[in-house]
Amino acid sequence: MANGDTTATRLGQIDLSGDALAIFLKKFAGEVLQTFEESNIMMPLHMVKTIQNGKSAQFPVTGVATADYHTPGENIADAGNSYLSQIRNAEKIINIDPVLIASTFIANIDEVMNHWDARSVYAQELGRTLAIRSDIAVIKTFIAAARSSANYTGANVGDQIDVSAASTTADGTETYTAANLQDSLFLAAEKMDDNDIPNDGRRFAVLSPTDYYKLVNASIATSALNRDVGGMGSIASGTIPQVAGINIFKSTHIPTTDLSGTSTGDGASNNDVFGGSGVGYNGDFSDTVGIVAHPSAVGTVKLLDLATESEYKMELQGTLLLAKYAMGHGGLRPEAAFELVK
Repeated sequence: MANGDTTATRLGQIDLSGDALAIFLKKFAGEVLQTFEESNIMMPLHMVKTIQNGKSAQFPVTGVATADYHTPGENIADAGNSYLSQIRNAEKIINIDPVLIASTFIANIDEVMNHWDARSVYAQELGRTLAIRSDIAVIKTFIAAARSSANYTGANVGDQIDVSAASTTADGTETYTAANLQDSLFLAAEKMDDNDIPNDGRRFAVLSPTDYYKLVNASIATSALNRDVGGMGSIASGTIPQVAGINIFKSTHIPTTDLSGTSTGDGASNNDVFGGSGVGYNGDFSDTVGIVAHPSAVGTVKLLDLATESEYKMELQGTLLLAKYAMGHGGLRPEAAFELVK
């Protein structure tokens, strides 16, 4: 029988017709989306706006109204009186960054000879990479917001909160204890109250795993996790959901080095969140310990949500797998963000 007379069963076809890669593409896309959602903690913790087209998005910023006691007979609308509020208005513009891409190429011969599902593993890695990059960029933006001045007062009412104790290690590194961390969280909560930040259950802190478990261990010792005294969490799960009404999260994505002069990676962003004291999302994070904030402090604009592509390249005898998104991040309400530093 001639080769041209052979009808192959294509494993990727739906109902033996159409695109020979249709099923493979859908499986690949699903795995990337699942991994992205599992690895990313920052997306639910700030404001996200999706646009259909354009290069940027506007976030309106409004001031506050005033009130005064009325004197009978006076015209409320008279410009000479103090009854009319002049409410300030401004805007925050967040630009869309260049498309962020994670990709890999699988040679056809390697995939045929391989004894494990390479596409599944590689798909997970592509999704995880995008999740990490997104998380890091958003955390950096919260840090930039904490270092910025308030929208109207000009005062830096968000701020840096020093968690360090008076002692240092032999190499001169400042040290801090779980008690210092706990005190810093209470101070951040107090500052949020002073800044009229809503105490709506959405205040949060992000710490490194080391500091997170340092806080958990200390809380266990002081019965903070004991449900009988009103605490939350448990020793068995090793979690501490809240301190001072602040939800506690852990992440390995908190930057801790000086990147203020690094123009590659996050430095190539179209958003200058540090306003000249860094580049893109990059700044000096040498003293950064974590962040405490409310979601209103930072916004993200999405133009292209997570999408995937898969194409067999005949001239290369293999398949190109690609995951991508286009979004941008920026500070909205600086007074709602605090940086924990040492």
